[in-house]
Amino acid sequence: MLKNIPEVLSPELLKVLCEMGHSDRLVISDGNFPAESIGKDAIVIRCDGHGILEILDAILQLFPLDTYVENPVNLMEVMPGDNIETPIWDKYKDIIRKYDDRGEELVDNIERFQFYNEAKKAYLIIATSEKALYANIMLQKGVVIK
Repeated sequence: MLKNIPEVLSPELLKVLCEMGHSDRLVISDGNFPAESIGKDAIVIRCDGHGILEILDAILQLFPLDTYVENPVNLMEVMPGDNIETPIWDKYKDIIRKYDDRGEELVDNIERFQFYNEAKKAYLIIATSEKALYANIMLQKGVVIK
């Protein structure tokens, strides 16, 4: 066991987060996301029984967001015609503000099928049991400066 490591982060997930380099991206997906088919060329780690909020909070304690791009955080945009509310997005922004002074200005939305295409290039996809719709979030790794 280690101290100060969020317990929701498994040894396997910690290892992969460490392996990621600057500009690599990860997706934390909701329960409806096709993680295995989109992630054919990525590492897919299942976090069944966990929601995105707890995983996002744990990861951002360790994971720097890229400072060389305008939007290192991207959300899957709601499709026109879908009458879906996304209150979870506000919770994401609250978590991001805890760990990055730039806050919600880091966040952008990507059209659903563009999000899928970008996710195919991700280094890591974390599949959760999140039930909220349009809850998928993509993070781009930055540099640790100290």
